[in-house]
Amino acid sequence: MYVISGPSGAGKGAICAGLAEGSNIMLSVSMTTRAPRVHEKEGISYFFTDRERFEKTIAEGGFFEYAEIYDEYYGTPKAPVLEQLEKGVDVILEIDVNGAAQTKNIVPDAVLIFIMPPSPEELRRRIESRGTETPERIAQRLARAESEISQIEKYDYCVINDKLKKAISSVFTIMRAEKLLGGDLKGRILSLNDMTAIRRASKLRVSEGAEKYLKSYKQ
Repeated sequence: MYVISGPSGAGKGAICAGLAEGSNIMLSVSMTTRAPRVHEKEGISYFFTDRERFEKTIAEGGFFEYAEIYDEYYGTPKAPVLEQLEKGVDVILEIDVNGAAQTKNIVPDAVLIFIMPPSPEELRRRIESRGTETPERIAQRLARAESEISQIEKYDYCVINDKLKKAISSVFTIMRAEKLLGGDLKGRILSLNDMTAIRRASKLRVSEGAEKYLKSYKQ
């Protein structure tokens, strides 16, 4: 199981979509109590439900993580994810830093990947280019981004999304390396590509120096 987080504007959604395209990777679908919007589809955009069922699922321990935001619940149900994992399918949860922490407590071997924007200026540019945010809302998002980035030490890997294709490739490399390292390597002969994936992934580990990512972002 892989968890991808990052501030709004970092490009998490585009990276996840790129990972899932033409591959055996499933993107988890969240459950929510809010009403569906016009373009949203049940089971694809969200699993839509009411508060009674959502709270019943909480009581049953049926979520990896959940939160109440603006009087509406959002959460990642366990059942669909576990079903795919049992089939050998890689599953990605695109959730925030709080949800990632909850999930890590439940699934200690979940791999946490943080998507970092290349700079505060670029993050602001991306948010402003949407044309949907007020100056006050932009300021709120940037402040929240600083808070989220300060928690990077909780993650296993960090990928700077300065170029989308490169970022997608980096996450694929991490997934490949994790599969190799998660198996029994004793007496196994690794291919050049396998060794390259492990080496490249190691350079993306937060444990190799969270400071370099924070410094890179602030420059």
